[in-house]
Amino acid sequence: MPPITGVAGVLLLLLQLFVTATTAAPILGLDSFLNQQSRVDPTATNDSFLSLPSSLKKHLSQPSIHHPPIPSSLLNLQVSVPITVKLVGSNFSSSAKSQLSSFLTSAISSDQFHVITPFSFQPSHHLSISHSLHLDVTLSPSSLSSRLSETLKTHLATVPSSFRSVLASVPHSIVDEIIKQDFEKEKPISGIYIYILNLGSQSKPYAYSYTPGDPSPAFTKCLGTVWTGKERYLWIDLGAGPVDYGPALSGDGVLPRGEFHPFATLHGRPKSQKALLSDLASLVWSAYQVLLVPSLRIPIPFENSLIVEFIHIYGSSDNKDSVGLDWKLIERNFMDEVNENGLLFGDQSLRFKKYDVNLAECPICSFAISRAATSYTSRYLFDNYTLIVSEYLDSKRLHQTLSESAAEFRRIAKVPEEDFGGRILPVYVFDLDVSSILMLDRYHQSVAFKDMVIAVRTKSTQTVSDYSCNGRHVFTQTRELERPILGSILQSMWGVSPTHLVWSPRHNSTLVDYTWSVGQTPFGPFSEVSSLSFVQKDAARRNVLLTSLNFSISSALEVLESISAHGGERKLLKHNQLTEFMQRWNLFKYKLDKAVSALSHFDFEMALYYLRASDHDIYAIHSLVYHASQELEASLVCFKDPPFPWASVSMSAGVFIFLLYVWAKRDKFFSNKRKQF
Repeated sequence: MPPITGVAGVLLLLLQLFVTATTAAPILGLDSFLNQQSRVDPTATNDSFLSLPSSLKKHLSQPSIHHPPIPSSLLNLQVSVPITVKLVGSNFSSSAKSQLSSFLTSAISSDQFHVITPFSFQPSHHLSISHSLHLDVTLSPSSLSSRLSETLKTHLATVPSSFRSVLASVPHSIVDEIIKQDFEKEKPISGIYIYILNLGSQSKPYAYSYTPGDPSPAFTKCLGTVWTGKERYLWIDLGAGPVDYGPALSGDGVLPRGEFHPFATLHGRPKSQKALLSDLASLVWSAYQVLLVPSLRIPIPFENSLIVEFIHIYGSSDNKDSVGLDWKLIERNFMDEVNENGLLFGDQSLRFKKYDVNLAECPICSFAISRAATSYTSRYLFDNYTLIVSEYLDSKRLHQTLSESAAEFRRIAKVPEEDFGGRILPVYVFDLDVSSILMLDRYHQSVAFKDMVIAVRTKSTQTVSDYSCNGRHVFTQTRELERPILGSILQSMWGVSPTHLVWSPRHNSTLVDYTWSVGQTPFGPFSEVSSLSFVQKDAARRNVLLTSLNFSISSALEVLESISAHGGERKLLKHNQLTEFMQRWNLFKYKLDKAVSALSHFDFEMALYYLRASDHDIYAIHSLVYHASQELEASLVCFKDPPFPWASVSMSAGVFIFLLYVWAKRDKFFSNKRKQF
């Protein structure tokens, strides 16, 4: 017997290994089948399951240990973000690669994607999908650093000293052109490149300008040290600066001039290479959180047709000045990105419409402004303390009035009713005929909501903001609304978060950090650039995919919860239903895995195809479970009385009689035996 038992154990072990190997291996032919379906039916209009060959269905009907129908198999989906950090400069030693990789690997762990303002019916600030960093650190060839250093030296030799700033202004384009050429050599590229420049000391301190022209007392040019490209690369010059920008009086997110910020790591006391690389790890981690896996501003469901409606509410005909409010310029900024295959998916469309409303002919407009107007007081020290009262518009009150009276606004503006299910974003611009400063929530020219954008301007041309850059106050050009409106449309239509906002689950609130708010970004007061970088373009499409993927996972979890409530799939489903359920489930999970893989490779179109194709499977699974639950019948099982417990009853009766006897004879048993004399 023992030898037979040993042989049986070995056979059982081999059988388990065989089953594990077969289930772990990919299903042969399924990839090629789905790729063919994506070419034939790119919008996944038809259910691919119905066209599956019987051989593939047979493989899918087998239970999988990797895709079991349990919630944990859905909650472990993870998008990998490949990043290559290139250290540019002769000051980086050969050991810098391993040390920086070690710092980043220990500091960055997988985390979930977050939402700053979730839907009311899904109040969670995190999605069911997580992300992880895949890092590669390399040393760039010396030719790149030599070329960059020579270009900088040549330019700085021709730049005259400025009386307004200690920093010499260097156009970012002279460095960006060289780095872009190096980036082009790396193609085909499957990740994001971060160039960290350490070019040594230069003849004078410098920083980079991002728009042409020189600063003046009324126009502040905020110099910086970073640039994000239109393609997937960004660079940071550690030798530039030190710069400082952020709230001037009070507030979060300031980038200080001191040596403790990683941007200024080369401008303080000399540091060891280990301390320098730890600062660089902090810098890469910040870029990863804010730029590469940013929080969603709002969840964004997929819509085929997108329409932006500009509703210009002007105070007088003389106030219809197009300077600073060029609708065509805003439209062109978006359409240029669309034509370069950014922002939209293949079968999406984007249109712009414009309507004019005279404030004198719109009573509800005047009511909305009057209801939203409020004021605040400030104390300033001149010869003595002076109390100043300033007015502003409460954006939430204005939004409430516009939402409640949307039909009236559309009637007055003569906006036609759209007869399709696309997404329409109204942009209300109040062009008021007043001379005083009137902004939204004291600081904003434009505010984005989930269902609309609100902007306001008056006849006043500029004001001093509560922000400073490199020791000078930042002036807000209050008549120029193109850039604020562009940023607000990005938030409302595509859920793109501003580059200074990120949701923190540890703080359970939104954190403000202006580190990355210079350069090519349409957000924040420190940049004048309206063009979009890869950060905004990738986020626009990624947000749609993450929202769809999260919805699919939530829908599948609801099905699993229903199945569990009915005792499990084997008790709920009949044999033929169980077979189809396993086939559908394995195919659904396979498509989700392929969508996550495509998302990790920035193949947004293929990811959208797999998500659309998986919708057919989850719908079929819902139908199977629903019909199976409707077919359940109540059954009555007769209960048979157990035999009478004579033994226990007799024992209990005997004990009871004995206790009665003892109680009756208690005087005899417990009498007091007093000693007789």
